[in-house]
Amino acid sequence: MPKYKVVGSPGSRLIRVSWMLEELGQQYELQIASPHSVEIKKYNPAGKGPILVDNHGIEKVVIIDSAAICSYLADRHPTANMSADPGTPERAAIDSWLHFAQCDLEAPLWLKAKHKFILPPDLRLDVGAVTAFEFERAVNAMDARLGDNEFALGNRFTCADILLGHAGHWARTAKFKIESDRVNAYLDRVLARPALAAARKSEAEFPSNSNI
Repeated sequence: MPKYKVVGSPGSRLIRVSWMLEELGQQYELQIASPHSVEIKKYNPAGKGPILVDNHGIEKVVIIDSAAICSYLADRHPTANMSADPGTPERAAIDSWLHFAQCDLEAPLWLKAKHKFILPPDLRLDVGAVTAFEFERAVNAMDARLGDNEFALGNRFTCADILLGHAGHWARTAKFKIESDRVNAYLDRVLARPALAAARKSEAEFPSNSNI
């Protein structure tokens, strides 16, 4: 029986966790639950997924937030070399990329999604121009930070690339412009990973009720 359970909704950030587990070669169980459902709130009072339940020990460990989950899994399986030891320059670089992926690259995408179909209609605003501006700035920064690297940390694929890759796929799906050959080439490499294809295949068995 798989020691990991991933709880959340297909078509969402859930794919980050299943992708990470596929990269690590770990078996896992998918439990489908909608945002703000009773099942999700059992683990996270905010009603948000994905959630990782680790049943390896005597007591189960519950982790929320996709970035925290991916970082935890990388630490849990150090031989996969998808993170680095705490307190090292490499770990600081990975953590910096994880924060950038969520606070800079993803933030405009999430803001536009909220105002398009998540917030109550009377609270929605036209944020197209500001989100496009903020996303363009993030892409330019990412272009400069990547340089000639194959992946975020050079030639080694890490958990940071999962968050960056997912945000890039989200942007493409949401029709955000990525006017950087370097960033687009990076995303093509990352999104072609066999582990991502395997994670998508696992999710395809379930109906999607989310697109973030």
